[in-house]
Amino acid sequence: MESDHSEAETRLVLRAQSGDRDALDELLSRAGPDLQRYLGRLVGREDLADDVVQETLIVVCRKLKWLREPSVFRAWTYRIASRIAFRAIKRLRREVRVDDAILDSVPDEHAARDLRQMLERESAVHLLEGLPPAARAVLLLHYIDGLTIAETSDVLEIPLGTAKSRLAYGIMRLRDSFSP
Repeated sequence: MESDHSEAETRLVLRAQSGDRDALDELLSRAGPDLQRYLGRLVGREDLADDVVQETLIVVCRKLKWLREPSVFRAWTYRIASRIAFRAIKRLRREVRVDDAILDSVPDEHAARDLRQMLERESAVHLLEGLPPAARAVLLLHYIDGLTIAETSDVLEIPLGTAKSRLAYGIMRLRDSFSP
């Protein structure tokens, strides 16, 4: 089923790149809600997320014709959105540097499923607000949007080890917030 979705998306990208306005509209309407959810959680402010989504969709419209691999459209849009979001956060002077500690282990599959379920609950959004944006982005892309850690590192344009360390840091901070 995922393959059917990505094949349909790839066809839409190709049509949009050839000038089909309806295909472009369909791509943007499909991408918008996922980006809104991701960015709302990443930046922690709906008004800022709205601005970043709008700017992202404008950049997607402008640069779509240069996308060489239509099959990576989703990851490409997340990369653009992440760049814009980090610039916006930096402008607000709220960015916190993340220590790139070495990751010793990645949580097992059971722990990953539990974390994903916890983060998907709307009431859990406040837990992410205390995390630095860099760690928040990795957690959201990996656990909520279902990207692999390698895809996440590509989207954020950071080394794989940095993505893993930010994931571990974010998980550690979340676990600390549950400790008495």
